[in-house]
Amino acid sequence: MRLGRVLAAAWVVYGKELLDALRDRRTLATVLLSSVAVGPVLLVVLSVLMADMEQRAEQREVRVLGIDQAPGLANYLARQTWRVVPAPADYEDLLRRNRLGDAVLVVPPGFDAALAAAQRPQLQIVSNGANPRSQSAAARLARLVGGYVNERATLGLALRGTSPAVLDLVDVQPRDLSTPRGRAAQLSAFVPILVLMAVLYGALPAALDSTAGERERGSLEPLLMNPAPPLALVLGKWAAVASVAMGVALLGSFSFLPAQWLLRSETLAAMFQYGWHEALMFLVLLVPLAAAVSAVLMAVAIRCRSVKEAQANSAVIVLLVSVLPLVALFNDAGPQPWQLWVPALGQVTLMNRVLAAEVVPLTDLLAPLAVCGLLAALGIADVARRLRPAAVR
Repeated sequence: MRLGRVLAAAWVVYGKELLDALRDRRTLATVLLSSVAVGPVLLVVLSVLMADMEQRAEQREVRVLGIDQAPGLANYLARQTWRVVPAPADYEDLLRRNRLGDAVLVVPPGFDAALAAAQRPQLQIVSNGANPRSQSAAARLARLVGGYVNERATLGLALRGTSPAVLDLVDVQPRDLSTPRGRAAQLSAFVPILVLMAVLYGALPAALDSTAGERERGSLEPLLMNPAPPLALVLGKWAAVASVAMGVALLGSFSFLPAQWLLRSETLAAMFQYGWHEALMFLVLLVPLAAAVSAVLMAVAIRCRSVKEAQANSAVIVLLVSVLPLVALFNDAGPQPWQLWVPALGQVTLMNRVLAAEVVPLTDLLAPLAVCGLLAALGIADVARRLRPAAVR
């Protein structure tokens, strides 16, 4: 009987709080736009950058300084259908300032004569290690020059009547065990973090407004004069905040479905396979987290007398949720079982596995679900405990 009274009162409070949250349309629109649109926009921007890299690779251009000193190398590049583009005189300055993205091959004077005399001339591949595009071009240029050197060595051995096989004492064949989805998961590792942050920022305004905001406006005390039990008030408020956060989780999870249509990179479009299964798995992982984050934020904000103070105190929660998923990105040891027990990190770890098309067993889902359930229960109990002394019995 008492439980039914609590649930009935909580339902009334839930409707009132949810209506208040939806009434502030400007804040709600800002949260939805910034939280839901950021992920797909970044994905499209990434695809544009990759498409630009693919276009540059298809151009098959190599920047060389002093190509007239190496006719043999120029002939090799032409046979490989690479076009030689003279490097600018100030290429070092341009590379340092990231104004030049391509690596530069520097051929010293008298290169061909030194090569013919077996004097082991030196070629330089100049790049900027702080520029990923330049590093990628340097690796591509090194492979190209390596092919030329190997060809010259093979011809030299053939002219001396020696089999070129003496250069290949061991046949090394690379074997990549990764799958296309696994490689794509590395490129799209930011997707789970963005969706998770969207849930956090979706819950933040509603959690602060329903607790510290009401106290600042002076409407919390009249609400506590209501004969409804404090637990019912807290459950109603928490359910409203969690509903907003879950709505953001729903929109964030499914927003990547139409975003795939805008991908400009054919490689990324072929590798990033985000379908209904992935969206539903994201939602299964994010809904419990939304419930836990809502309760924790309310527990933090109920201690504050103003929204400004609550925002300052909530920064710790925001920082923790922002930093913890980075462990999954920088941990060279790979995913560890303990990560599933850490809020936010466990969700990001499992979402990365979903993007890599790995099977996520039910037992792995239970750990983050249990942690989120415990956090939600502790947060609700703490808020109810703090409101109980001021409530009218």
